[in-house]
Amino acid sequence: KIIAMKFELPKLPYAYNALEPVISEKTISFHYGKHHQTYVNNTNNLIVATEFENADLETIIKKTSGALFNNAAQVWNHNFYFLALTPDKGTKPSDKLLKAIESGWGSLDNFKTEFNKLAIALFGSGWTWLVKDKDGKLAIVNESNAGNPIVQGLTPILTFDVWEHAYYLDYQNRRADYVAALWELINWEVVSGKY
Repeated sequence: KIIAMKFELPKLPYAYNALEPVISEKTISFHYGKHHQTYVNNTNNLIVATEFENADLETIIKKTSGALFNNAAQVWNHNFYFLALTPDKGTKPSDKLLKAIESGWGSLDNFKTEFNKLAIALFGSGWTWLVKDKDGKLAIVNESNAGNPIVQGLTPILTFDVWEHAYYLDYQNRRADYVAALWELINWEVVSGKY
């Protein structure tokens, strides 16, 4: 029986080498082309003949644990991460998002400093997120491994992948350098659209 591939890698809106020098073509080919693809393949295999065969990723993430949660959440997290990057320098947060950031952290620079601190401090593998709660209040949260804030009813606005495979080929153990450089690639139009 041929299994229809329910989930697929999203098409990147940029070439594999477009994010250099911040993220190399080699990193994109491994991180997106191999790691992300593996999470997609695993999720497709794990949902066969389960109640989640026709579910979307968010439903799977909210209702499962273990291997299926880990793989489905990693597909969702990576989709979110890769599709919020751009080679086009100089995009800016919308006025609405900027106001919310300034009201929480005083300035965009202060916010980035706080975000970087949390991303660098996250032990092991995981994700650092800017999220909003149901009242629209912003917060920065860390999630370990495949953790995703939607499980807590929060809305993700922005994420940095701080698994070593996201940066090791380019930065080795220098996570702080990767985190600092990543701001150059953030597509604030996409990010603002989530707010």
